[in-house]
Amino acid sequence: MTALKLDRICKDFGPVKVLKDIDLSVEKGEFVVFVGPSGCGKSTLLRVIAGLEDATSGTVLISDRDVTLTPPAKRGIAMVFQSYALYPHLTVEGNMGLALRQEGQPKAVIAERVGAAAKMLALEPFLDRRPAELSGGQRQRVAIGRTLVRQPELYLFDEPLSNLDAALRLHMRVEIARLHRDLGATIIYVTHDQVEAMTLADRIVVIREGWVEQIGSPMELYNDPDNQFVAGFIGSPAMNFLPAGPLGAKGATLGIRPEHLRVEEGGRIRGRIEHIERLGADTHLLVTETGGEILTVRMFGQHDFPVNTMVELDFDDAQAFLFDAKGARIRE
Repeated sequence: MTALKLDRICKDFGPVKVLKDIDLSVEKGEFVVFVGPSGCGKSTLLRVIAGLEDATSGTVLISDRDVTLTPPAKRGIAMVFQSYALYPHLTVEGNMGLALRQEGQPKAVIAERVGAAAKMLALEPFLDRRPAELSGGQRQRVAIGRTLVRQPELYLFDEPLSNLDAALRLHMRVEIARLHRDLGATIIYVTHDQVEAMTLADRIVVIREGWVEQIGSPMELYNDPDNQFVAGFIGSPAMNFLPAGPLGAKGATLGIRPEHLRVEEGGRIRGRIEHIERLGADTHLLVTETGGEILTVRMFGQHDFPVNTMVELDFDDAQAFLFDAKGARIRE
């Protein structure tokens, strides 16, 4: 069953075209992530789905219902925002049950749903506390719990982890992934962090300047990008790019993943080691090649090289990507 269908969605703010002919189908139970740089239109697209922004043109269908002109409260969606947006004077239990009370749900139903969500999110010990007495991760779990109790058809997450520190982001990624598995929920999730996208998504929608550049599973985008933008955006450390002279392809750009570059005597690329990043399990060499491009070489394990020394690098041609002058993938 199709949980969400977008048909030629456009959104203009005056003369500025923010979303451009976006088509997308999301199946029930899918976890789909919108990813792209700041200002690409991903949050605007989420707000159009939620009904917080009106599409300039196009159609939004949720569970096969045309909701293009339907107000947010009647779309069958629930949204988690970047800010927790909790009421400071209400307890955790009060915040989580507020929407149900506003709907006029019976007290027994509210207690049952809040209790089930609190158990799932490990919030049972904190139900009587107020937001000021909680950590950032606990507040975000309350915000998620507030959506769970509504039992929506579609969960919308707008950069929910961006205010958390690195350790909490990792923890909450695990929590959200577990919730998705346990609930079988349909989730649309917006982030600018491609690591979040790679680790959470069933499918990723890569957006740039209002256009959808590519849709696919994380590994499809990583291993088979359609263009230079997707190739460079997906993957950490980012893909290396340099003129395709080593392959004899004039006017083209060569793309090589950092893990596919190796230090090898007689290699086709020559450069100077500018910096070494020692990460414990990995070592990253930052090498300025003779044309001035800075390349990242990812080496597994712990290695030591003198900074400012010259090295030669090479790669397997089968692991390289070629892009034309407009950034489109050259497929042989």
